[in-house]
Amino acid sequence: MAASNDNGPMKPSPVAAALAGLAALAVAMGIGRFAFTPILPMMQADGSIDLVRGGWLASANYAGYLAGGLSAMAWRGRMVVPIRAGLVLVAVATLAMALPAGIGAWLALRAVAGIASAWVLVFTSAAILQRLDEASTHERAALPGVLYAGVGVGVTVAGVVCAAALAAPNPAATSWIAVGAIACAATFALWNRFPGSVAPRRQASAAAFLPPAAWALAACYAAFGFGYIIPATFLSAMAREAAHGGFLYAASWPLFGAAAAVSTWAVTRKGARVKPRTLWAAGHAVMAGGVAAAALSTGIAAVIACGLLVGGTFMVVTMAGMQDARRMAGPHAPRMLAAMTSAFALGQIAGPLAVSALAASGSAYRIALWCAAALLVATAIILQLLPRTRTP
Repeated sequence: MAASNDNGPMKPSPVAAALAGLAALAVAMGIGRFAFTPILPMMQADGSIDLVRGGWLASANYAGYLAGGLSAMAWRGRMVVPIRAGLVLVAVATLAMALPAGIGAWLALRAVAGIASAWVLVFTSAAILQRLDEASTHERAALPGVLYAGVGVGVTVAGVVCAAALAAPNPAATSWIAVGAIACAATFALWNRFPGSVAPRRQASAAAFLPPAAWALAACYAAFGFGYIIPATFLSAMAREAAHGGFLYAASWPLFGAAAAVSTWAVTRKGARVKPRTLWAAGHAVMAGGVAAAALSTGIAAVIACGLLVGGTFMVVTMAGMQDARRMAGPHAPRMLAAMTSAFALGQIAGPLAVSALAASGSAYRIALWCAAALLVATAIILQLLPRTRTP
């Protein structure tokens, strides 16, 4: 049992810390970031938005994610503060999306949710991985997979809830309210589940922060952001077009989330000896195959294959990228994770904007998907060529 004080648990067990992190990432990412994906076609169907405005809303969320990552680089206080603030903002912004407020207000709400989700990802990753440094060898190998499975769990829950809401009179608003209520309940349950006094480890010196190789890593992480975000944003819309509604359309997003949740757990069990950099590069290659499948065919089988391959790798890449960046950055880990998150956000902002810009061509998805696949293959090669030395 962990000791406690006014701020909550002083030092939860490694398993409890990983489970709290799982739940926090489920809310921040599975709901704050990705609930929009299965709700997008509902909003298109009821006439709230079209494909172009859907791209704007997605990019507003990703621009917020960039702002959140950049602001996280400057934070020096207790990590529990931005985690709590982020969870609250995700819950409120998600619930408010149910209001018929119009595109301007929705853009602002999606941006707020993006800022908040970046805070939760950066500081939950830093706090929980810091706690796992003190765990046993077995726990250090296995528990990161539990932590990062949270995103897939959140995606799956949101997908199932949204599939059930298809039968409601107003499925889009019903979905926003349902996932927002889940975020509120989880935020309340998690309030005292994180270490209350843990601050980022002190930076050694500003001059020593981030060598060129670290920025190259961040650039590869930006390419990952562009490569995965098109299916991550438009998978449900592509499935709706391919399957004309029905079970496979409703199941496409829960399957994406289930693949994400299982993959991190499976990798940490079966691939514990694989270095994070190697795992990261392999994830880019497999993801490229999934993206190319959707580019080659608009059929539902190709869309489902894309969902499984991209869903099965995007959190593995996130986990491996964060671990590799943290290893390279050493005492600068929180700043490095924030820099990676910011670079990722830059890449993913470009994805929906590319689809919106290509919407008039009639081949918006296909052209953007081919660009994403090529970028993922190129960076898989680059990652293997970059030096692996740690920052002094």
